[in-house]
Amino acid sequence: MKILLLGKTGQLGWELHRCLLPLGEVQALDYPEMDLANPESLREVIRASAPDIIVNATAYTAVDKAESERDLAFAINAASPKIMAEEAKKIGAALIHFSTDYVFDGTKGTPYVETDAPNPLNMYGKSKLAGEQAIQAVDGNYLILRTAWVYSTRRDSFVTKVLQWARQNEILRIVDDQISNPTWARMLAEVTALLIAKAPGDISAWLAGRRGIYHLAGDGFTSRYTWAKEILALDPNSHEQVAKEILPASTTEFPTPSVKPLFSALGCTGFEQTFNLVLPSWQQALHLAMQK
Repeated sequence: MKILLLGKTGQLGWELHRCLLPLGEVQALDYPEMDLANPESLREVIRASAPDIIVNATAYTAVDKAESERDLAFAINAASPKIMAEEAKKIGAALIHFSTDYVFDGTKGTPYVETDAPNPLNMYGKSKLAGEQAIQAVDGNYLILRTAWVYSTRRDSFVTKVLQWARQNEILRIVDDQISNPTWARMLAEVTALLIAKAPGDISAWLAGRRGIYHLAGDGFTSRYTWAKEILALDPNSHEQVAKEILPASTTEFPTPSVKPLFSALGCTGFEQTFNLVLPSWQQALHLAMQK
């Protein structure tokens, strides 16, 4: 199997590169080897690779900056996935693309399922939704995997930031009204690889009857406040912490350029039933991620 991984240096892409290698011939690229701002360059990369499957781990993820960098966000999150879908369809390849819980407005109050109507509140969410819609419109053999609150201990993430804050401040104030599924990038990559490994032969043909949007995130949901407390409790170098207290706060106390959904937790039963795979609880994954 020939696999083209786009976005190899990101927190998810790094883990995917590691997990996909046993499955076949992997070509893993990132900027400047490919330029998402140059559509023809992207098309040439895909045609030259001629893969059986494209795994797209690229994304513009600067949620607040997307409000002022709309064109860049849409180029990376919407226009590029459209090109990937078009080229994949032309060569009979499959496409796996990752999206986000931020396509929802957070007002439902219970975990979102795939049939719930998206209604993004910010430009980042709108650009990711546009990418989903572009892939669907091409009508190839694709999987769009919506995930949430992805973190890594190798790259900047909420986990690394909390650990840093706890070493710099005696009092931490963390929002307790934003709720979703913390998802360890390594677990997300491993389940993606297991999914691909299930294909008995032609992965594009195998996905044809299973294509669509699925939710894939850490099992269970929590607030950023509770997540932060768990991060600090599991800190293997807790003796370095100077934080003496962690206090709950509301989102309104920390104004940002973008509006965040408050309850954007994802229900992942559809993925589990279709592929017989599930991510572990967010607590179990965090425990493993924090081990040194």
